[in-house]
Amino acid sequence: MADDVVIEAHGLVKRYGTNPTATPAVDGIDLAVRRGELFGFLGPNGAGKSSAMRMIACVSPRTGGELRVLGLDPDRDGRRIRARLGVVPQEDTLDLELNVADNLYVYGRFFDLPRRALRERIPALLDSVSLADRAEDRVDSLSGGMKRRLTIARAMVSDPELVLLDEPTTGLDPHARHLLWDRLRHLKDRGVTQVLTTHYMDEAEQLCDRLVVMDGGRIVAEGSPAELIAKHVSREVVELRFADGQAPADVGTQLAGIGDAVEAMSDRFQVFADDGDAAVAEVMTRGLHPRQVLVRRATLEDVFLKLTGRGLVD
Repeated sequence: MADDVVIEAHGLVKRYGTNPTATPAVDGIDLAVRRGELFGFLGPNGAGKSSAMRMIACVSPRTGGELRVLGLDPDRDGRRIRARLGVVPQEDTLDLELNVADNLYVYGRFFDLPRRALRERIPALLDSVSLADRAEDRVDSLSGGMKRRLTIARAMVSDPELVLLDEPTTGLDPHARHLLWDRLRHLKDRGVTQVLTTHYMDEAEQLCDRLVVMDGGRIVAEGSPAELIAKHVSREVVELRFADGQAPADVGTQLAGIGDAVEAMSDRFQVFADDGDAAVAEVMTRGLHPRQVLVRRATLEDVFLKLTGRGLVD
């Protein structure tokens, strides 16, 4: 491994059960995560993101391929690797019977941190996630967003070199999600390496330096959000919705040649073009009259649709 690479995989495979012909959950992926970056796994549920993360976290053995985490082999050095990791699981595993500060204290003792040093560290950790004023409150009194922020603080108790976050904002309202994003950016500014799984394309665009798009256990694209959008789709997307029963039977044919590509969706047509306004003008020139027209910038969800033929939420 290069000095700046903290995770490296070649042909990594995860298969559940004993059937050798069963489709693997992770099917021969290659990746490298560099020190200090926020790296993402983007894809729908069942794409293999969490299975890959569990192998990286040394809680699920790989079936095949090579994997190195922090320069070590998870099969031989799982305990040493886990001691250097911070983990934010999909589900909150906080102790609801304890108060906020004691949740951090008890978790820190699992790492054999000195009691005094741990007590001194907890106020700063809670302040970093805007929970300093809730230190004595029981966890069961916290909102969902507060619990997620506390889980991040708990993951940082041991001052880890690498933090793994598995769907950290699932179930949170938009305000809570943005607060959590701010905390993850703060960790990045401190140079903490983070690996994130998500099926929210806006989350991946906002946070990730680089990411892989997964589908069916395989990596179908890799790069920065901007690179993926520029490589796979046009700069803008025109969404056309027609009133029920008023769309011409051959609307797809009539849209052909406008922009770079046309996609027929269940409830709309999408035209990919570098100039959305010019594409709309051409639609009207051809005598089509959609009920609703929306011009927007292309997103990672459009990339996923282009590569797999389905949306991220399928």
